[in-house]
Amino acid sequence: MGDAAILVRTERLVLRRFTPDDAERLVALHGDPDVMHFIDTGRPVPRTEVLERTLPEFIAGPGLPGDPVGALGVWAAELAANGEFIGWFSLRPTTPGRMAEAELGYRLRRAAWGRGYATEGARAVIAYGFAELGVRRVTATTMTVNTGSRRVMEKAGLRHVRTFFEEWPDYIEGAELGDVEYAVSRGEWECLGGG
Repeated sequence: MGDAAILVRTERLVLRRFTPDDAERLVALHGDPDVMHFIDTGRPVPRTEVLERTLPEFIAGPGLPGDPVGALGVWAAELAANGEFIGWFSLRPTTPGRMAEAELGYRLRRAAWGRGYATEGARAVIAYGFAELGVRRVTATTMTVNTGSRRVMEKAGLRHVRTFFEEWPDYIEGAELGDVEYAVSRGEWECLGGG
């Protein structure tokens, strides 16, 4: 893996660009019912969809509209100690063509849950967005009942902004309680000691 493929290094993680070699790792991650429980349809993503749509989108991520330098996107997360794939983190523009506001995302293997990796990676991606890319606000959303993800957002410095309700094509348990949006501005991040 060349240094050009690496986005961020933290004490325990390396975030890098996705490659075709990540296919089976991504299929396993998106195919895990526990990982997907609070996401999209609440069901595992079919293998063909991951291989034909998700992975190509992750690989092609650099150069998104509004991101001329190819800095935003989705990055594979590996343990720095041994290169083990644990999931991914993302930072994508909330409005095509504008980098002022970006949405944080993350998805980790069950084996990586409860070890602080999600918070560590989320903080690193937020810091990268503010310090290197000129992002002015980072947002993140999840289902209200997804307490694990909400804790990660809070520990990463985001604060609850609103609860909202959307129509979903497939019912997921807890959907009746809505979704939540969290956010942090660059100024708030700096005041929290993140700058």
